[in-house]
Amino acid sequence: MDTITCILLFLFTFTFLHKLHSLLFKTTNTNNHHNKLPPGPLGIPIFGNLLQLGQKPHQTMANLANIHGPIMSLKLGQITTIVMSSPHTAKWVLQTNDQFMSNRKIPDAMKGANHDQYSIPFMSVSPRWRELRKICTGLLFSNKNLDASKELRAKKIQQLFNEIYEYSLKGEAVDVGRLAFKTTINLLSNTVYSQDLIESLSKAGEFKELVANIMKEVGRPNLADCFPLLKIVDPHGIRRRTGNYFRKLLNIFKGLVKERVKLREESGYCSRNDMLDSLLNNAEENGQQMYKDKIERLSLDLFVGGTDTITSTVEWAMAELLRNPKIMSKAKSELKESIGNGNLIEESDIIKLPYLQAIIKETFRFHPAVPLLLPRIAEVDIEMNNYIVPKGAQILINVWAIGRDPNLWDNPNLFSPERFLGSEIDVKGTNFELTPFGAGRRICPGMPLAMRMLLLMLGLLINSFDWKLEDGFEADHIDMDEKFGITLEKAQPLRVIPIKV
Repeated sequence: MDTITCILLFLFTFTFLHKLHSLLFKTTNTNNHHNKLPPGPLGIPIFGNLLQLGQKPHQTMANLANIHGPIMSLKLGQITTIVMSSPHTAKWVLQTNDQFMSNRKIPDAMKGANHDQYSIPFMSVSPRWRELRKICTGLLFSNKNLDASKELRAKKIQQLFNEIYEYSLKGEAVDVGRLAFKTTINLLSNTVYSQDLIESLSKAGEFKELVANIMKEVGRPNLADCFPLLKIVDPHGIRRRTGNYFRKLLNIFKGLVKERVKLREESGYCSRNDMLDSLLNNAEENGQQMYKDKIERLSLDLFVGGTDTITSTVEWAMAELLRNPKIMSKAKSELKESIGNGNLIEESDIIKLPYLQAIIKETFRFHPAVPLLLPRIAEVDIEMNNYIVPKGAQILINVWAIGRDPNLWDNPNLFSPERFLGSEIDVKGTNFELTPFGAGRRICPGMPLAMRMLLLMLGLLINSFDWKLEDGFEADHIDMDEKFGITLEKAQPLRVIPIKV
């Protein structure tokens, strides 16, 4: 956005919202709930605390919570926001009061191409949402269906090995994030469509940019989210851009579905044992008239929500392993003893690899893929600890802050998978000190598939190759800076040279 537009936008905001702010301020002072809001930092007129959050709001909110407590109120423009920063307050939202806080605060960016009306993560709890959720948990991500498609994923893991091996022969560095993204896309597309969506790393880059742009736009500060009046003008053009990105992806998935429907009409068609056939079979068996866009929209959520989060987790885990050679050595020893040195990990091996599972959990704790769980909204006034969470308030759960709380974790700034060995803590939404997939009725339905894919990929990277940094850099020099969006990415890509074991 150019300078003139910024100035005009500011003048528009200041002129038209100043009177509105004054009115709201008077109303708030007479509101019985005003003095019962949780504590929080003082803001400035009109903008509230909006300008205080900076480039890494998850870190700013964690620092503010140290001052104001684990339940804290902020004013982001006109939007009252309540930030939860402890397992107790997270449980209060995600479990105790789930029925009153299940609906999402929908970012204006998600309204591009009307995707908010179809998106499982953001659409309101409704009969349509329950139907889509049932399809996900019963058809797509059930253990039965995931087991049926495990050979497809095994094939992709073999191809990942082959590709990294080619790099090792040439002594060239691998961009771990890009390679993990390509593999994740193809693991997903083979699980859903029985075919590769990405054929080359160059195309992976194009697709990654498309997905990254969506995540960036949805996570970008947007005045329309803070001043609802501005939604009319889409001040930053965010909704327009996300609409274009959504339509490009939907056209890809629409073509894949159309191709399959045509194949199924031919005599002698053999089922692919993938998610698409499961969906189409279910529609036929139940005589459903599949409403337009159902499969395409499900695919959009799965590929956008799944690829960026899985990719960032693999990249963060590898960066931490390279910086901690003792942990890498211990992981290699476990894999060597369980499946043999250099062998590819299979899904049936996962249960025998507690240390590898602990590495994934520790990565979730230290580098949560979604640092602020997707925002919820309070449907009614709710009392907590003698405070009021008012109806209509946006609710954020800062899992990044919870993961680094010294009252919960010994040496919280130390990457130590050992903390999870012999621990009962899991990621299934019942232990509120570690909820990377959320909890309650809105827990991520793709969690079972995500866990399998993460362990398969990381197991391969650890067991089949040794790694060294390019240009003689030492592991201590790996840049661990974060780039905030809906997902928490490494600011600098991790590039390392594979050496075949």
